[in-house]
Order: sequence, then structure tokens, then C-alpha cells
Amino acid sequence: MRVLWVSNDLPPRHGGIEQFVANLLERVHPDSTVVVGPGRTQDHVVYDAAQPYRIVRCGGAVLPTPRLRRLVLSVAARHRPDVVVLGASWPLGALAPSLRRHLGTPIVALSHGLEAGLVTAGAGGVLGRATRDVDIVTTISDFTERALADHVGAARLRRLAPGVDVERFHPDVDGSRLRTSWGVPLDAPVVGCVSRLVPRKGQDALLAAWPRIQRSHPEAWLVLVGDGPSGRSLRRRVRRGGLRHVVIPGSVPWDRLPEAHAALDVFAMPCRSRLGGLDVEGLGIVYLEAQASGVPVVAGRSGGAPEAVRDGVSGTVVDGRRPGQIADAVIGWLDDPVTRAAAGDAGRRWVCRNWEWSVIAEEFTDILAEAVRRAGDRDPR
Repeated sequence: MRVLWVSNDLPPRHGGIEQFVANLLERVHPDSTVVVGPGRTQDHVVYDAAQPYRIVRCGGAVLPTPRLRRLVLSVAARHRPDVVVLGASWPLGALAPSLRRHLGTPIVALSHGLEAGLVTAGAGGVLGRATRDVDIVTTISDFTERALADHVGAARLRRLAPGVDVERFHPDVDGSRLRTSWGVPLDAPVVGCVSRLVPRKGQDALLAAWPRIQRSHPEAWLVLVGDGPSGRSLRRRVRRGGLRHVVIPGSVPWDRLPEAHAALDVFAMPCRSRLGGLDVEGLGIVYLEAQASGVPVVAGRSGGAPEAVRDGVSGTVVDGRRPGQIADAVIGWLDDPVTRAAAGDAGRRWVCRNWEWSVIAEEFTDILAEAVRRAGDRDPR
């Protein structure tokens, strides 16, 4: 099957959506896939050369502009795709009418947390208009499916959640080198978050909870791994608050993410919805990666995040706006190493059974085949 992808979310840029897209590209028809993606730097050239599929970089962001539309149609004229995949339903769904008119091929569009946020914030009509010429829209969680159903149409929705490479994210990975580079003692209990440093993820709430956690466990350390616009304010808060045993080391390369999770004893990302629901967590692949690594998680009650943890079994779901709840949950896991280990085992088994990438890739293969088959059924020829 010849597949043409159009996506603004593509490595080497870091992020959960980027890795979601990259894993699908690697596993589903890679030899017959072309991707129109963002950027055109030397880093992009190096990354692209190592992939089994071809990438055409547009030089800037992938947005539904006339310039991008012309580029996509030019690439499609050479590639002759059987199906087009849009990496995000909004705003890339705006390309669908032109692609359908010129190519006549079926269109599949992925959705993430943003599309559900649009609905929650009262902009469901925007999403409905953006997807009216799309054959299938995928959803990553029950939460996002419920949000999209009335505006996209339940008959066009198919579940496609992110997956986890359970061979990479594994309890036997050695995280000691990263601990040492962070200046964290190898025998200290470590609470950590591996994510973008943005308000929705709740790193500020973790810092607010940290003094209470430290009073209970003075030997514990907190590590906030990642980069983002909140980085400066978080570091300033640590300095001004005189918070002890807190490290904000920046991001780690993609190939070392398993080490980052393995270096932790508890993973905590107490996310919360913001901006009237527009800024919401669609699912939270980092929770799955942590559990695959045998680490219990503390997740915030935002959007689909609670679906990514077995509350009370492999982690705890809290109100990310309440530092007291966050502190209670973290302290509970630090207090009991035996229960913590059992939760890590339970989380690992659950992720391997339900979220492994081979399962997700098979589902995506079926979705593309369905789109092509349905288009063939409509073809009057």
C-alpha cells in the first residue's frame, strides 16, 4: 500500500506526538511511504537518512497553507498514494477538501488531545468543519472519543492509542549513569517527571508538594527531566524556595529515555486541564513508558490521563491542582517499597498486554485497509 503522510509532528523534534507518529511510520508500510514534514536543517537531514521511508521537508511548519497544499499535491503526483494520512485532524483537516478533489484518495486523520480540547472549549464546530472531508478520524482514549463523537460522527471514529516499545522500556534498563550525571546518589529514592516543561504537565505542583514530601522522606530527590517554556520559572522557584534535592537537568536524547525512567522510583506527572479545557491531556504516553519500566506513576485527572494508569494497582490518580493530594500519593509509594515493586510488576504486565506497539501497528494497518476498501466501494467505476 502506498501511503502519503502529512505531519507537523515528526522527529528529530522531541514530544509524545512525534514519537507516536514515528513509531507508526516505522511499523506500517515504511517501504512504500512518503512523509511531508516540517523543517530542513542538518539535524533533519541526518535523521531522515536513517529512516526506511522517504521524508520531504517543507522548510517550515506544516500548516494548511496554499504553499503546503501545492507541495503535497506535487509529492502525491509522483508517489500516487492509495491513502493519505494527516498527522493531526486539526488544523491539517483543512487540506482534505483539496486533496480529495485532486487525488480522489481516502484520507485518514489522527487526533490527539488538542482536538478534544477544542470541543471542551466550545469550538467543536471548528473541528467538525475541519474533518468533514476525512474518511476516518482516530482517537487515543475514551475521553477523546466521547469529545469528538458528536462533531465528527461516531461512525467515522476508530481507536488508535499510542503504544510502547516494551523491549526498550524495561525494568532491567540501567539508569545509574543518568543518576550520576544528575548528581543524585545511587541509593536515594527518586521521584521524577519526564516530560515537556509546560504548565499543563504539573511540574510546578510537584514543586509545591515537595517540601511536605521531603519532611517525610528527607533523603528523597526530585528530578524534572525535559525542556520547555516553564523551565526558567521552575528553576527560579527552586532557588527562591530553597528547595533541597531538586534537579532540573534539561532533556535527554530519545535513545536514553528508557534510562531516564529506569532511574526513577516513582514517576509523577500531576497534569491538569487549563484554558477552559482547551489545554488538556489526551492520554499521556509517558505514564505507559514508566509502567513498562516497572515504575509506579502518579497521574493527574486531566482528559484521558486516568486511562493510562490502573488507579490503586500500578499508580495513583490525583487532582493536579491540589499539592496535598500529590504529596500524599508520592509519600504513599515511597513509604512502602514492597507495594511499590508489586505495582511496578502489575503496570509492566498491563502495558505489555494492552499497549505494545505491535498491537497498535496492526490496528493502524487495519484502519488504512478499511479506508481504502471503503473508497473502492464508493468508486462508481
